[in-house]
Amino acid sequence: MAANRFVLNGVSYHGKGAIEEIPGIVANKGFKKAFVASDPDLLKFGVTQKVTSLLEANGIDYEIYSDIKPNPTIENVQHGVAAYQASGADFMITVGGGSSMDTGKAIGIIVNNPEYADVRSLEGVAPTKKRTVFTIAVPTTGGTGAESTINYVITDVEKKRKFVCVDPNDIPDVAVVDPDMMSTMPKGLTAATGMDALTHAIEGYTTAAAWELSDCLNLEAIQLIAKHLRGAVANNPEGREGMALAQYVTAMAYSNVGLGIAHSMAHTLGAVYDTPHGVACAMMLPIVMEFNQEFTGEKFKAVAEAFGVSTDGMEAAEYRKAAIDAVQQLSVDVGIPTKLEKLAEEDLDFLAESAAADACAPGNPRPATIDQFKDMFRKLM
Repeated sequence: MAANRFVLNGVSYHGKGAIEEIPGIVANKGFKKAFVASDPDLLKFGVTQKVTSLLEANGIDYEIYSDIKPNPTIENVQHGVAAYQASGADFMITVGGGSSMDTGKAIGIIVNNPEYADVRSLEGVAPTKKRTVFTIAVPTTGGTGAESTINYVITDVEKKRKFVCVDPNDIPDVAVVDPDMMSTMPKGLTAATGMDALTHAIEGYTTAAAWELSDCLNLEAIQLIAKHLRGAVANNPEGREGMALAQYVTAMAYSNVGLGIAHSMAHTLGAVYDTPHGVACAMMLPIVMEFNQEFTGEKFKAVAEAFGVSTDGMEAAEYRKAAIDAVQQLSVDVGIPTKLEKLAEEDLDFLAESAAADACAPGNPRPATIDQFKDMFRKLM
């Protein structure tokens, strides 16, 4: 049997005001110029400025790169590599959600491993030789946990597909998880990214490679999300803080053990319809839990209890239903739709085949056939 590997950030900082650690980190490392990767909306709403004003106050030079889309593309990455090389930067700060961080990961890997410049060759487990450029990752959404994972997802617009890259060399050196950076997130995005975190936690908890270390992290994350997501959507500070921690804790785990078909299907919906990733995950999660339920042992009992359900005297079928119902209820409470208007019968073959080929599919506790994928997608119609 192979050993269970666990890859984590070298250092992470947590809590209100954590971003104030950044200038000290930069000074300690002797870096001269930051390449700040952040998306246009965060620049527009002054979120990125919370970090760049700290750099300015401490005399640290920087350049901003904002050619980043919600589902980052091969082109965004290639533009970013050229911009990094032209900038004279010697390290990177990624400020944003999964999109900014995934773009930054791919840029940093290619800058130091130029043989992967086509981007597509990074799909799956690419045997890169060198670490990414030194990266400080600052999340602004309470969901993806990309600041603590070895994964990133890029969209291939030409082929209408998303591909997952898994590489221990891409994990940011430092994660700075500051709930204040998440306080301007609108309700819809808070809900979607929070449900993405819940999907990470439940899929990571039930995936084929799960083991004791990942289980204790994912179960704690499920409890935190059940307790704090509604509050985060209402923008109360305790809810924001709880979700900032929860999304990081599950990312530590799922990054190392993988996910399942809720993610495979969500990646496909994102590539074909540009559905926001968290929304797609939230819609697929209860459907996939129902499909997997008899292959999860007693784990859904713990999931139901994490949501505050008393499972005393319940048979397996009852506590499994209770877990699925609790997840569905949370999704509805935070305003996630249950149907996808754009979904069309004629797309089902392509959607099912793409989902089956996705890097997350093999981790699912129950293998799914093409017809079963189609049946699950149909439940969104």
